[in-house]
Amino acid sequence: MKTVPQRVQELPLEKRALLALKAAVKKAIAERTREGLPVYVWSGGHVVDLSSHIPRVQTRRNRARVR
Repeated sequence: MKTVPQRVQELPLEKRALLALKAAVKKAIAERTREGLPVYVWSGGHVVDLSSHIPRVQTRRNRARVR
């Protein structure tokens, strides 16, 4: 992800909103991946499962589910 400009408040509202949305999506995908939950996106007119493309990180919580 690109770095956020130092003077983010000087950017137009549309660009600030896009930056916030991209950060929120990245965080949501990371959380679902950590929990071992599937991640689906709409791409090219179809629903795509990203779960098989994103490596899962083992945490205590999802290790307990596997057992």
